Amino acid sequence: MKLMIINGPNLNLLGKREPEVYGSTTFEDYFKTLQKKFPQVELAYFQSNIEGELIGKIQEVGFSFDGIILNAAAYTHTSVGIGDAVKAVTTPVIEVHISNTHKREEYRHVSYISPGAKGVILGFGLQSYDLAIQSFLS
Repeated sequence: MKLMIINGPNLNLLGKREPEVYGSTTFEDYFKTLQKKFPQVELAYFQSNIEGELIGKIQEVGFSFDGIILNAAAYTHTSVGIGDAVKAVTTPVIEVHISNTHKREEYRHVSYISPGAKGVILGFGLQSYDLAIQSFLS
């Protein structure tokens, strides 16, 4: 099974950025943990702060991978383009968020990704990624 994890803006700052919300672990370190925890899964990872690059990666892997785990971060609430890309590909997408976006600012309660996603996992910290991987395995 081939799964692509795609992270959006500012997630390259995990471990430094608002540790009270996002924790103190970098995503690169956590990705290594995921690879060890799920050796039967071929995991790939991509991060960009640029909306068009995220759309390009969704289009690139969206017909050949078994699943996409997408944390579009702030673009979740603003990008019709990313939402359209999710709807355009045949690979199922799980929308993931580290924090519970419904407990945060009101503008974070709306997702342009959710209507095209197979499912949404939020609020479990970095374990949200584990849960998304497990959802593809069951």
